[in-house]
Amino acid sequence: MALYFVSYDLNKQKNYQKLYAALENLGAIRMLDSAWCFKHNDTTCTNLREYLANQVDNDDSLIVSEVVNWSSWNVVNNPNKLS
Repeated sequence: MALYFVSYDLNKQKNYQKLYAALENLGAIRMLDSAWCFKHNDTTCTNLREYLANQVDNDDSLIVSEVVNWSSWNVVNNPNKLS
């Protein structure tokens, strides 16, 4: 199971609810204000980006990264808590 990080900038309208619901559907946890992480099987960053891009406006930005090594400090939630 791969670990993914998602970061975003919602610009003009800042409608977070659709994006939050999609992230929660993936089992994501928030690490920072606009950074979440989750574990997922059988997908790619591109597929995940497309799924999440459908939840935001055209002027918003997303980054989806598959992560194998990371370090954090003073985050809201720890990716090690993901199953």
